[in-house]
Amino acid sequence: MTLNTPDALALVEYSAGPIGGPEQVKAWRREMQRFLLQYEFGMREIETKLSILRDEFLELHDYNPIEHVTSRVKSPESLVEKIDRKGVAHDLEAIRDNITDIAGIRVTCAFVSDVYRLFDLLTQQDDVTVRAVKDYIAEPKPNGYQSLHAIVEVPVFLSSTTVHVPVEVQFRTIAMDFWASLEHKIYYEYSRCPHRSWLPRFHPTRLAITRANFGECCY
Repeated sequence: MTLNTPDALALVEYSAGPIGGPEQVKAWRREMQRFLLQYEFGMREIETKLSILRDEFLELHDYNPIEHVTSRVKSPESLVEKIDRKGVAHDLEAIRDNITDIAGIRVTCAFVSDVYRLFDLLTQQDDVTVRAVKDYIAEPKPNGYQSLHAIVEVPVFLSSTTVHVPVEVQFRTIAMDFWASLEHKIYYEYSRCPHRSWLPRFHPTRLAITRANFGECCY
């Protein structure tokens, strides 16, 4: 991950106040890159764990509960926006303590039973610590949104130290992912879409489809 100068400047203003000359800019750019790289590494640790589980199921059980996995580290612009919105103090330690979704992974499964099985298999590993869980499958949001959100912490072993990095992992079914993606596009990417007012009409259908679990799969 490489931060360009505008990215570095945006975060420096939030973590250290007004910046000085070129040398200070260079130093803080390195600091920001080091900060965000830790989240990149933490995300890779979780991706590796999920990849191992997926391969084990494919090789030993002839069934893959993971349809697909996507991941991202928040951009500096997105991070600054969230710092502002949450009123977090403008220093790296405060950001580390209060913004827990800088690194995020989304795991899409076919069935609800797969969601909870994968959650258990991941979070029961010895080096994974669960910091928070929000089960929007059991208790959907008012707009019908469903997903299982977990903030987990994993150790990242660097050349000079070990850091414990939080990663947000979202588990959802294909149906849940479809509805969430559609709603996000209509509300946030296509703000003038004439169909926005239609979405509430589909909430009962959405819940019925996303709650459906067509039997337990054989592992």
